[in-house]
Amino acid sequence: MESINGVRVSSVTPSTAEDQKPVSPDLRQAISSVLSRWNGLEMAVQNQWGGRDSVHKAQQLSADILSWLSQSKPAPRYVEDLENLLHESMLLSFNTDMEDGSIEEVAEQLMIVHEEYLHGSH
Repeated sequence: MESINGVRVSSVTPSTAEDQKPVSPDLRQAISSVLSRWNGLEMAVQNQWGGRDSVHKAQQLSADILSWLSQSKPAPRYVEDLENLLHESMLLSFNTDMEDGSIEEVAEQLMIVHEEYLHGSH
């Protein structure tokens, strides 16, 4: 399982809500893997830009992404919405405004992972 700073990112699971379908461990692990390769998030956690609970905040981000991707409502998912989720989380949780293009890259990678999961090529 992937980690940020030696701590498993995917250890937080979103609460089971009515509008969520069962979550595959493969999708959870894939999200964790993408996030663990994000240098901006790794730096935020390592330098505790979100305070002492920076690791928990990174875990919560992973859970929030998993929850967002797992919604069973037929509404389409747009990469811009995921970019907004990532940007807001980095800003509010880590007091960090990422302007290096990494949010867009990570959002695109997460959307690809989700598409692969949906089409069974994970």
